[in-house]
Amino acid sequence: MQIDLRHDAAHTELNRQALEALLGTLGVTLAGEVEAAAAASSGELRLRLHQSREFGMVISATAAGLDGALEQSLFRKGRASAQALAALSSGADFLQCFQQTMAYQKLRLRAQQRQEAAPDAQLVLLFERMLALAADPARHTIRTLQSLDLTLMLRQGSFLATHASCMVGEAPAQRLARPIAKIDKLLHPDTIGLIGVSGSGMNFGRIILRNLMGSGYPKAQLSIIRPDDTEIDGVPCFPSLSALPHKLDLLIVAVAADAVYGLVDEIIASGKVESVMLIPGSLGETKKSHEPAAALAERINAAHGLSGGGPIFLGANCLGVVSHPGHYDSWFIPLERLPKPQKKPERNSVMLSQSGAFMITRLSQNPWLDPRYMLALGNQSDLTHGDLLSYFALRAEIETIGVYIEGFKDGDGLHFAQAVRSAVLAGKQVVVYKAGKTASGAAGVMGHTASIAGDPDLFDAVLRQAGAIVADDINNFDDLFYIAGALHHKKVGPRLGAISGAGFEAVGMADATQTERFSMQMGDLHGATVKRVEEILLAKKLAALVEVRNPIDINPGADDEAHLQITEAFLLDPNIDAVVVGLDPTAPSVRALVESKLRPGYDLSDAMSTVHRMPPLVRQSDKPLIGIIDGGRLYDAMAAALMDQGVCVFRNCARGTRALVQYTDARLIADAIRAAKN
Repeated sequence: MQIDLRHDAAHTELNRQALEALLGTLGVTLAGEVEAAAAASSGELRLRLHQSREFGMVISATAAGLDGALEQSLFRKGRASAQALAALSSGADFLQCFQQTMAYQKLRLRAQQRQEAAPDAQLVLLFERMLALAADPARHTIRTLQSLDLTLMLRQGSFLATHASCMVGEAPAQRLARPIAKIDKLLHPDTIGLIGVSGSGMNFGRIILRNLMGSGYPKAQLSIIRPDDTEIDGVPCFPSLSALPHKLDLLIVAVAADAVYGLVDEIIASGKVESVMLIPGSLGETKKSHEPAAALAERINAAHGLSGGGPIFLGANCLGVVSHPGHYDSWFIPLERLPKPQKKPERNSVMLSQSGAFMITRLSQNPWLDPRYMLALGNQSDLTHGDLLSYFALRAEIETIGVYIEGFKDGDGLHFAQAVRSAVLAGKQVVVYKAGKTASGAAGVMGHTASIAGDPDLFDAVLRQAGAIVADDINNFDDLFYIAGALHHKKVGPRLGAISGAGFEAVGMADATQTERFSMQMGDLHGATVKRVEEILLAKKLAALVEVRNPIDINPGADDEAHLQITEAFLLDPNIDAVVVGLDPTAPSVRALVESKLRPGYDLSDAMSTVHRMPPLVRQSDKPLIGIIDGGRLYDAMAAALMDQGVCVFRNCARGTRALVQYTDARLIADAIRAAKN
């Protein structure tokens, strides 16, 4: 039995006697020298608890030694190791996660060779004891548990430890709780003040003022803090905060970064402000500003200990907020460069982003995302991802929340994961994309919002466990956030139906059903469905050209009606849970043009066109239905007309199908989380 003995100023390794006592509480005994030597050739399990910076206590299991190292580099996510947030796990939960790994498969196969049952019961008991230790380490150690690392072998139904180490240390300092109820003041302010508005030029502060008024916020409820003017653009100016005759629900600060440090103290001392938006960048993002920015955050944090909790701060390095219910747009992007027309009958999504530009580009490329609120967090001097998600998890009118993250403040990953779980239990969807997955990306994150990127594999595992829909990259985030908003009220399942008049597209849909973690299967068509489709093909004079199967290539001669009649037949099939249909805009029989010169009236305006007939089909079915319009700008109008009516449309068959598969996987996990809770 090997025991590591290491000491430093912050952490201490338990001595052998204390460690043996700790192992005893886990039901683990020490292996003898002969057994330990044999373990090197028979395969071992590495089980670990460790205190992560962002997520608190994490449990992980993998193969030990060289096997574990090789598997980490060779296998896809979830196959080499199991990782989970201790606070959201049970022994049975973690076993289910661990069963997907190669390490578990080896344990199971060795048990079979010995003609023994799989060691599930022993593993669940061990995991439960490890999780109990994570939840209450003070029962076993006099200081906070930092890590427990065990190398184990299973013999005759018991676990033997061939290597063990346990590190303890002081608990990290905790920030005071932010008064997140005041986020309501930030989003729905009755009064807004601005600092940093130019009286002569069009600086960021002046653009924000114009955007506030241009987006419908009442001019009478605005105030400007500026000693040199009496009014700007018809809005009254006051020489200081103390000179204001009223309190502010929201103060927008758009001054140079160096001026922020003293201004924050004035804001806190005045007691006149409920929420603050810090626009300036570079606070904490440059080496020179690290210490002043940290001190600023400490002063803001200390103010939350005051009566009333002090003001909340969004930012710094913050683009601002768009709040449609609050009737204001405080982004410093002129409205002419990014109009925000309403695309949904009811705006029911939220976008939270550490990067304002991320939101700008997403919305510019796909206005059908159409969030109710959009907030840029910047470098999280005060309000964090966890704070904002906790707030929106409780908002009944919000269904889908999209989040772009560069890094968490210490401990906020746990707060965020718990908020994800709360949102999921409340029936909401949370789509998350985490940047900084490579060394270069992590360095860029530090330079942008002064964030520490963290371990991307741990992030992926923990957020999926919480119930989030985790995106792989920026395009994937766009797809998943869009599809989540479009399909929130649909039922999901693993059996797909695929239809197209283009042979490559039907095959492409089938090929896209496999992702790294999950796959959908082509549903076996029910006999009644086959008969119905044969009748449709016969009526359309296509029967001799098409064989009824799934996926089905219905021939380029199929018109709008044929596409949608076959789609409806697939939707009604009890063996199919979702349908992807290629709408074949370039096919001569499809009414896909704004105006057809060859066949006047045979266009989008025709009552028989897909844009008129498909939306009712989407509304009446409780199954997901995705339309594929794979064509150039000539067919933008067709796509827009369908999307305006709530039809989920993708411009590429593989991208649309893959998004559906990822979404279905996450929805099934979320459904299981809610079922287990009930």
